[in-house]
Amino acid sequence: MKPLNDRVLVKRLESEEKTAGGLFIPDAAKEKPSKGEIVACGPGKMTENGVRAAMEVKVGDVVLFSKYAGTEIKVNGADHIIMREDDILAILD
Repeated sequence: MKPLNDRVLVKRLESEEKTAGGLFIPDAAKEKPSKGEIVACGPGKMTENGVRAAMEVKVGDVVLFSKYAGTEIKVNGADHIIMREDDILAILD
């Protein structure tokens, strides 16, 4: 799958199974993680003068994104999100 323009395909990373105190979190109480790994990137946004702006993220980057960003899809049974690069809040080291 190849996203278009400034869109990226992000695979959600699994959320924590237990709290810092050691308690296990049941599946019903877990929130969807807002952290994921970039799986594919588009070529970048087209500027007004017809030049393509380079993407700041690349495949393999682990990113933080807003809770309601993008469109959720399933690819090979795994949760993915297609979102614009603008929806990404930070690249994690």
